[in-house]
Amino acid sequence: MAKVICITNQKGGVGKTTTSVNLAYFLAKDRNKVLLVDMDPQGNASSGLGLDKTALDKSMTEVMLGAVTMGEIIRETAFKGFDLAPTTPQLANAEVEMAGMKGKFGMLKKAVMAVEGDYDYIIIDSPPSLSLLTVNGMIAADYLILPVQTEFYALEGVAQLLESMAMVKKAMNPDLKLLGVLATMYDKRTSLSGEVLAEVKRYFKDKVFRASIPRNVRVAEAPSHGVPVGAYDKFSKGAKAYKDFAREVEERTEG
Repeated sequence: MAKVICITNQKGGVGKTTTSVNLAYFLAKDRNKVLLVDMDPQGNASSGLGLDKTALDKSMTEVMLGAVTMGEIIRETAFKGFDLAPTTPQLANAEVEMAGMKGKFGMLKKAVMAVEGDYDYIIIDSPPSLSLLTVNGMIAADYLILPVQTEFYALEGVAQLLESMAMVKKAMNPDLKLLGVLATMYDKRTSLSGEVLAEVKRYFKDKVFRASIPRNVRVAEAPSHGVPVGAYDKFSKGAKAYKDFAREVEERTEG
């Protein structure tokens, strides 16, 4: 059965979607069968893989409302072993509709369970908020990965996120584990990045991944070309960092 990983942080702009796309890509490059589930109504993971969201007639919106199955919306990407469950901005409206639904917290879990036998990894890109969609991601997941930018307010809100994880773990998903914390937007030229990374390591200790993601123009450019950074410039520092990170994820989930 697939290892289900939810990538989450309620802060925006921490590299969450970039991490989701590139982790899925490099896991697939290492001969895994991977599904990326776009649970962010902004749909940046979908558009970052070259998908025209306006052309979608079915997406995660309909899945979360129970109108279609996950299998009905999954589509292949341009990369071997890498599938996508896309979304559109209508997912934000669906979240409002879900509020009155029975079983609203387990909709994603139910959808994932129907396809997890087809994959080695399922990566969930969640929205930048502690919303019903994010909670659905936590309940569906075996593991959480927390991207943290190495900037001044890096740990702001992290305690609240960990509290939410603890509540989900206690009430609805006792097997949920924090797989690790990924330092993003690291700039070794500045003392601030080094200081923040040291603070993150003090806070999370061995949960911090050895790999850190540098500030890299290739990582920023790749989504506008509809591809992960590994396909855009495989020799870039960003591609190498995400490749190393994906290997660590494999190591930690094999144990």
